[in-house]
Amino acid sequence: MAASLLRLHFHDCFVMGCDASVLLDNFEGIVSEKQATPNLHSLRGFEVIDDIKYYLEMSCPCTVSCADILAIAARDSVHLRGGPNWEVLLGRRDSLEASFSGANKFIPAPNSSLDTLIANFNQQGLDVGDLVALSGSHTMGQARCASFRQRAYDVDFFHEQFDRYKRYTTFRRILRSICPASGKDHRLAPLDLVTPAQFDNHYFHNLLQGKGLLGSDTVLISQDHEGIILKQVLAYASDEKLFFDSFVESMVKMSNINVLTGNQGEIRRNCRFVNT
Repeated sequence: MAASLLRLHFHDCFVMGCDASVLLDNFEGIVSEKQATPNLHSLRGFEVIDDIKYYLEMSCPCTVSCADILAIAARDSVHLRGGPNWEVLLGRRDSLEASFSGANKFIPAPNSSLDTLIANFNQQGLDVGDLVALSGSHTMGQARCASFRQRAYDVDFFHEQFDRYKRYTTFRRILRSICPASGKDHRLAPLDLVTPAQFDNHYFHNLLQGKGLLGSDTVLISQDHEGIILKQVLAYASDEKLFFDSFVESMVKMSNINVLTGNQGEIRRNCRFVNT
């Protein structure tokens, strides 16, 4: 669940900003972001946020926003899995609307090219360094077969992308044993086969060995023709504290994308619905 809560915060912030719009259900003209392709059948953790909100409303009604809960839950999920801790600035307010189209447009796809990823992050005010640091969150959690099938079977695709993956036949066999060439789209594989439940720097070791699970992981090196990202990956692989420090810096930046404050938005009583 730790990785799911972190991902939930990420998917929220990349659509209109960190405003808890991702938590809204379909209701009275609102088309939920949960139905968008990047989220459908894969985004989890809503019940956890519901429980936190329930107890907060019992103790301090209309005080802590759903957007702040997402930011705190993401931080605590990382820390409880062995990752860094950091101060979360509070005061976000909750959106009165969702953006189904924005969720389809702005959340990076698992097979995105490096240029697409960079452009996507730039739209959010994040740079290449943030892209690499935040990609390190793939040190924990799982991905569906539908997200990495191309990674396991399309050899021509990887040859064109100058990918070294084809050399690692054992890794490919493991992925194919989990994910058949067709069907079983919801089968899961860990993003990090070595320490899947730990927040550490092993993700970057995986990249250097050609064992990133998603295409969007692999392109960080395979399409980095100038070697700028490779230097950052090498640095994080050799110095976990450096990765942790960079991750915190990038998380703080991401957690403050287009936040609503003051009289903007509201503090929802129920994270799934706007107040009435």
